[in-house]
Formats: sequence, structure tokens, C-alpha cells
Amino acid sequence: MSGENPAAKLAPSLQAFFHRAPCFMTVHDREGHILAANENFTAVFGASLGGRCYQVYKQRQEPCPDCPVEATFADGKPHSGSQVVTLPDGRQMPILVYTSPILSPDGGVQSVVEVSADITPMKVLEEKLRQNRERYRLLFEEVPCYISVQDRELRIVQCNRSFQEDFGNYIGAYCYEVYKHRGEPCLNCPVARTFQDGQAHESEELVVARDGRPVNTLVSTAPIRNASGEIEMVMEMSTNITEIRQLQGQLANLGLLVGSVSHGIKGLLTGLDGGMYLLNTGLEKGRPERVEEGWKMVRRNVEQIRSVVLDLLYIAKEREPAWESVSLLTIANGAAELVRSGMERQGITLEVSLEEAGNCEAEPKSLQASFVNLLENALDACRIDKLKAGHRVCFSLKREDGYAVAVVEDNGIGMDQETREKLFTPFFSSKGLEGTGLGLFIAHKVILKHGGTLHVDSAPGRGSRFTVRLPMGIQPPA
Repeated sequence: MSGENPAAKLAPSLQAFFHRAPCFMTVHDREGHILAANENFTAVFGASLGGRCYQVYKQRQEPCPDCPVEATFADGKPHSGSQVVTLPDGRQMPILVYTSPILSPDGGVQSVVEVSADITPMKVLEEKLRQNRERYRLLFEEVPCYISVQDRELRIVQCNRSFQEDFGNYIGAYCYEVYKHRGEPCLNCPVARTFQDGQAHESEELVVARDGRPVNTLVSTAPIRNASGEIEMVMEMSTNITEIRQLQGQLANLGLLVGSVSHGIKGLLTGLDGGMYLLNTGLEKGRPERVEEGWKMVRRNVEQIRSVVLDLLYIAKEREPAWESVSLLTIANGAAELVRSGMERQGITLEVSLEEAGNCEAEPKSLQASFVNLLENALDACRIDKLKAGHRVCFSLKREDGYAVAVVEDNGIGMDQETREKLFTPFFSSKGLEGTGLGLFIAHKVILKHGGTLHVDSAPGRGSRFTVRLPMGIQPPA
């Protein structure tokens, strides 16, 4: 070990810089001895000239495996890296290290100068940043709503746990494909609007989960900007409000039905008044024929009022079904006859192929109404379609593997996937202002109540096929 202090050879101004630099500066020989050290180093680690750096820095008995000083002696090039050293009081300090060779006259590495700085404040900030990121990551993942981050092409860049559970982990897919199974962006897309004007936007959307469930969502968007203030991404946050909409739907159903039947009830009450008048005058004048006629009118109108009220209650709230053993063939024939004249008026051919399927436990009126709704939906699909010269609706019934299978098939306008998935939600109608959006919703609800299933197969321009499967000989659950 040379006892010469390399710092003594420096010019006075450089010596002052070496000793007073606000960092640790040392000079090392090949054996790791500290040949020179500045005031900052000495103040922290003590008078350590002659000691080996790994003993002074880390209280080790052998050289460090990743020593940058040794690396500089080996290749003659500067090196850098981060280290953790141990102070005399036992505390550890993270440092950032830079080394540079001091060359001899023959060009060899005579010694190495090491400059290191305490980066404890930076490490503290890094840890705080890591903790903050972890907290935001936890919030992003666990917040009880759907969150996705989308780029300008509306591709999903990132999504949280709730989104993945209900819609799948479709990183890189278009949002409108994942949410609505569409082939093109949605009209008035809130994410696209945020990219355009940089403002937050809100909308209510009906999307479809990966298991086929329709989900009502309240959507909010927010821009994500880069350091230059440009919008790079947009975050979309969607809250599931399906239960709220279902409750509102039940209330709306009640209001709609009350409004639709009010005029009919008024007419029935008028007829009831007329029957009571005949009944009273017949009793007063001793004319039994007027009494009989008035009583028939009273009974008929009371029965009709009872029927209307029961229909109202069916939608307004859950009730105990009134099951009875009925012939499905009779119910299907009745439904076909109810729509036959309407089909003829529209020039639509009704093909009926009904076989004996046996009896089942059912509510005859509600089940027949379901078949009528399916047939009327087929009629509307044909009526709206202006591209075909002729239209037909096929209605069939048969028994198959212990089930009664009823099929209503048309060659009308057809439906895309987005329409099919929303078909049985209340107040959804593909007929615009012409439809109430309740017919298929009620039909589906009734068929499920009977323990059956309703399957739809359709494509735009190809028509639709509705298949009802009802269990035979087993009473559905109440």
C-alpha cells in the first residue's frame, strides 16, 4: 500500500473542491485501501485512511461481489451503481456510486476515485410513491364499479377486477365489442366525446355481461393527460344500476298498465251501470226478462273487470299462480285463432302445425297470452320488413323428450346480436314508438314462471325463430 495521498498532488483549488464537495469522495488502490477521503466522508465514517473500503463501508471481511471500484480496475472504465453501506452506529444508508480511473504515465490504472452520494431522501420518496401507487392500485381494483382505460381507437388498455369478473379480461379489444357485441362504435360514445373536447361526460348504457345478463350502467368518463397536457387515454367508470332500473321498471309497469286499462275499465263500469239499470227497472216493473238481461250484463262486466285487474296484478307484483291441468294444444289453437285475422289483414301467411302435446300444469290465460305475444311480434317483424315480396309466420307444437316444444318462426326483418340480448328487458322495443317494449318481456316472464325456457335465433334480414320448451307432467315452482 502506498502511503502517498493522491489528493495532495491536486492543485489547491481542486484540493479544496475534493475536501469540501457535498458528497463522499475517496481514492482507492487495487487492494481496496482508502488512499484519500474528503471531509464529508471522514465526518460520517471517521478517519479511515489505510482501511479497506469494504471494512469501512460495510463492515465486511472480504471484498464486495459487485464492487464498482474493482470493475474499474479491471477494465479501466467508469462504473456506477447503487449500494447500501453501514454507518459506524449501525444504521444503513443507501448511496449512489460513480467510479473513474486515475491513470499512470504508462496508461495503466494507478488508482480509482469513487464519488458517492446519500440517496436516503430519494429512497424515502420512492417508498412513498410505491405506497401511493399501491393504494391507488388497490382503489382501482376494489372500487365497486367497472373501470376501464381506453385509447383513441376505443381499445381497452386496462380494466379493474369488477370489469374482468363480469365482462372478461379483454385487454386490446374494442369496448363496444366487449360491452355490447357491436361491430362499430356506439352513437354518442362518452369516451369519444371526452377525447374530442377533454371534458367529463355521463350517459346511461345497457350493456351485456359475458354470461348474457343485461346490465344497466351509469357511465362517467375522465381524460388522462400526459406531461404536455395532451389526452392520451380516457378512463371510463360504470356503476351497475340494474337493481334500481328493475325497481323503476316495476313501478313504470304499474303506471303504464294503469294508464292503458283506465279507458277500458271506464267502459266496463258504464256497461255495469247499464246492467244495474236493467236489473233495477226489471224488478220495479216486474219484468223478469229485463232482470235476466241486466243480470247477464252485470256478470259479464264484473268478470271482465276481474280479468283486467288480475292482469294488472300480474305485472305489478308477484302473486301465487293459479295452476290447473290444461291442454297445450287447446291453448296453442286459441292463440293462433286470436292472431289469424290480423295476419290476414297484413297479407301475412300463417302456417299452423300443432300436434297433441298432452296436458301440463299451467295458467291458461297467461300462457296463451305469451303465445299471442310471440305471434304478434312475428307479425310486426314481417310488417316492418319492406325488402321481401311475401311473408309468412310458422307456428308449430309437438312433444319432444318429455317437453312440449312450441316454435314461432318468421321471415321478417330479423335482429342483430345487440337487439337479441336486450329483447327481454322491460320497455326495450326495436319498433320505435310503435312498441311498448312489454310484450316479449311479459312472455318471457310467464314462460320462466312455468318452468320453461325461451330461446331466440335470429339474424338481420333472415327472420327470427322463438323456441319455447315447457316441461310436461311437472308443476312449475310457484
